Amino acid sequence: MANIVRVWDAPTRLFHWALVVCVVGLALSSQLGGVAMEWHFRFGYGVLALLLFRLVWGFMGGHWSRFGSFLYAPGRVVQYMKGQGSANESVGHNPLGALSVFALLLFLALQVGSGLFSDDEIAAAGPLTRFVSGGVVGSATYYHKEIGKLILLALVFLHVAAVISYWLIKHTNLIKPMITGDKLLDFPAQNATDTAGDRIKALMIFSAWCAAVASLVVWLR
Repeated sequence: MANIVRVWDAPTRLFHWALVVCVVGLALSSQLGGVAMEWHFRFGYGVLALLLFRLVWGFMGGHWSRFGSFLYAPGRVVQYMKGQGSANESVGHNPLGALSVFALLLFLALQVGSGLFSDDEIAAAGPLTRFVSGGVVGSATYYHKEIGKLILLALVFLHVAAVISYWLIKHTNLIKPMITGDKLLDFPAQNATDTAGDRIKALMIFSAWCAAVASLVVWLR
């Protein structure tokens, strides 16, 4: 019997696609330079607000969006790689998918953080460069431009490749649930809460972080 299960709540889905837009915007604006660097900073601040929201939503969101639902022990990851995964692990993020998600969140945070301390010595300087030494600025700039960018590109490539492989090999569409929120399963599973109240709560949390980031940027000018 088929079961329609609400896996991804609306705030999680909006976070995902907003993050995609911001990351693409960051990648494009970094290559254009000039006036586009103003947008590079704006997209960066957007990513910062989104990451801060996701940090909170990882504890307050729907069941499958909470970190506790996809925080696996190393042994569980090894078992999954051996083909010994349970059906329940295929509902939200499976053990390998969870590693990808945590890695992306971590390195996005490092990229945004290093950007705040970076200086291209031409026209663009992060708002926190004035508070640290030249050595710190140099290290942050090098990581931001030469290391972090490549790591993120690799992680994004792996993420997209995994989605495509699931579609072609396992005939599983991972994109549709991130649009509609629902998965069609052949076994019962817990539905994520996705009420109007949840969405208002998420909007308030995100708005608060946007206001905090905007206030910080204005104060540092």
